[in-house]
Amino acid sequence: LKLQFLYLIEEDSHTMVNYPKSKKSYCADKSCNTHTNHKVVQYKAGKASLCAQGKRRYDAKQKGFGGQTKPVFHKKAKTTKKISLKLQCVKCKRVKLTHIKRCKHFELADQGRKKSKDPTW
Repeated sequence: LKLQFLYLIEEDSHTMVNYPKSKKSYCADKSCNTHTNHKVVQYKAGKASLCAQGKRRYDAKQKGFGGQTKPVFHKKAKTTKKISLKLQCVKCKRVKLTHIKRCKHFELADQGRKKSKDPTW
């Protein structure tokens, strides 16, 4: 019971994540083969293809009478998603995907503190 409570506190503390737009990371390309600067972008899934085998099979099964043939998921329990990041090497343009922990709000921002417009002395 104590473990669950600690997990909830930890989960609550990771509601907002501020991540840098560029970071140094290892590039496995033959031209680099070292740690180089990478441009960071949040990964977004592409448009689903209509001619993919699974989609063709699903459409064929749905055709005709008989209603919905496959189960539709309704019991959504998660309130957050794991964040996938796309890192592109500045030198050779090689792309690698990484992920970070779950969070409610994710933001890509420049490193360093933002200075307020009106200074308060």
